[in-house]
Amino acid sequence: MRKIDIMQDEVSHIFEEEIKSLRTNLLFCGDDKKVILLTSSFPGEGKTNTAIQLAQSLAAMQKKVLLIDADLRKSVLIARLNAGKVEHGLSHFLSGQCALGEVVFSTNIPKLHIMFSGPVVKNSAELLANERFEKMIKTFREIYDYVIIDSAPLGLVIDAAIVAKQCDGALMVIESEKVKYRIAQEVKKKLESSGCPILGVVLNKVLRRNRKKYYGYEKEYYGH
Repeated sequence: MRKIDIMQDEVSHIFEEEIKSLRTNLLFCGDDKKVILLTSSFPGEGKTNTAIQLAQSLAAMQKKVLLIDADLRKSVLIARLNAGKVEHGLSHFLSGQCALGEVVFSTNIPKLHIMFSGPVVKNSAELLANERFEKMIKTFREIYDYVIIDSAPLGLVIDAAIVAKQCDGALMVIESEKVKYRIAQEVKKKLESSGCPILGVVLNKVLRRNRKKYYGYEKEYYGH
């Protein structure tokens, strides 16, 4: 397995504490909730950062974690982690261009492995719905304690609902004061129709209008 070094911007103390709270809640969902999908209504709500930080937080507890970038339409994970050039990704594997071992990377963070999305493809829904993806997830269940999947926004495309069929639970990431209630409900219904339980909602980028101190820090934003 090839190794890559990833870099992450330092996050606020508040965001770090909330990720720990999210991690704790996930652990209390039970050890049968191993494959977790993260989606949102629109791009830019913070689902990728949430997926990264949740995966790192679980790895910090000595859990063996795989972070999968399943956004085959507009991935930002490589840039977000400053991972540089990655030769093969998920779209390569699903289209039969490489073996599974070529798309999983160990990282400089102990216990954390990553699979990047690969090049953008036009037939992402078809690739994610094929048997290769289902068998891949079954294989990873035997290897990892947690598989965290960052998927495309479900408010725009159906990809996340297809991925959700192979998952044990889903987390909806919603940017505060941006997403209308009706849109969030539509995303919720799409997840429910896939048969994947919704474990919770991450309300992101919440303005702290009163600017009160929180755990000794004064911050304008909660979230990242």
